Amino acid sequence: MPPEITDLPENVINAILMPLPLRDAVRTSILSKKWRYKWSKLPQLTLDDELWKTTDNLLSPSIRFTTIMYNILTLHQGPITHFTLSMSKLKKYPKICSLLHFLSRKDIQHLVLQFSEWNRLKLPSSFFTCLQLSHLTLQNCQICPPPAFEGFNMLISLELCHVSVSSRSLESLISSSPLLEKLVLKFFDSMNHFQIRAPKLRSFDFLGCIKYISLKNSPHLVKLSLFYGESFEESEKCDLDNFFQPLLSLEHLHLEYGSFQFLTALVPRRLSSALNNLKRLYVSLDELTDLSCALCLIRSSPCLQHLEVQVSIESDNKVNEVSASFSDVTLNYLKMAKVVGIIGTKLDMALIKLLLAKSPMLVKMLVEPDLQLVDEEKGVKILAELTTFQRASGKAKVECQLERK
Repeated sequence: MPPEITDLPENVINAILMPLPLRDAVRTSILSKKWRYKWSKLPQLTLDDELWKTTDNLLSPSIRFTTIMYNILTLHQGPITHFTLSMSKLKKYPKICSLLHFLSRKDIQHLVLQFSEWNRLKLPSSFFTCLQLSHLTLQNCQICPPPAFEGFNMLISLELCHVSVSSRSLESLISSSPLLEKLVLKFFDSMNHFQIRAPKLRSFDFLGCIKYISLKNSPHLVKLSLFYGESFEESEKCDLDNFFQPLLSLEHLHLEYGSFQFLTALVPRRLSSALNNLKRLYVSLDELTDLSCALCLIRSSPCLQHLEVQVSIESDNKVNEVSASFSDVTLNYLKMAKVVGIIGTKLDMALIKLLLAKSPMLVKMLVEPDLQLVDEEKGVKILAELTTFQRASGKAKVECQLERK
């Protein structure tokens, strides 16, 4: 090997090796004596199912995995700041406890653990000693913090996907992470209500089924996304105003299917405190009560710039409410609007007509009919009706998507 390759600085060698699959990085040991075991000093490691695949029927993936873990535990030198372990196809997880204890002594900061959906691993006590963590992603595991655990004081982002955890343990994990800024929760198991106490939280994405979420202790939340995977008949009810009153810093709000299910106890015409920072809003309308909530949010967001509405309401009720409730409202900053899933009902068209008439700065209106329910002839009629609507903006272009993408 040329000397200019063998004498490269260690940071350059690391930059070459880190993008490689671990198997290929280890193979560089044969290049020269100076490259031997260079892989063992890498600060970032990714292990996935490809590493323990074997064509030898006598060698099980679990044995192959155990061998790889042993080599890492015994040969690696220096810190490991980033570690990703994806074991979605393995049913047994040998040496996991030793591995996590090893990482806790290696100053691990970014950790991703993904296990099989058929066998959710109960995280061992050694996991809770990784106190330098700043970014943590867990998938298909069980979280049961030991009584002495006081939290991850350095944690900035947390993503939990298909994990088993009690509401109390989840609340404790979040509240004991004072630097937490990003939180992603994706649950398929039903949960009781819980409170999020995260004074520095800026982004929260939730998908799942829960009775109630409280965000009263997240005053700096900028991005909020809620998606209820299924209806929860026992959901606690909260009026819209109480829910959004602490969230005045919001800039991006995404309310997907079922998100209004616990926000319908009382819907005011406007929120008592306007969402003056809200610039982007996405709402999914599945019921007439959803429409009332959405209209309230739009009226309460004077600086809205981008609006997307997903419509799945076939009723023509509340048509008068759409137009009459905006008699004193103008969307002075709205530049982009998108209405998806319409079938040409009076309610659909009234909503589009309203947005065009109340948006003097609008640049583009995109309309996407539900092409499973709207044939070509109906689509042409919808487009023809759209051309008759008055526009407050002389620059507004209206596009109607009549073909499947």
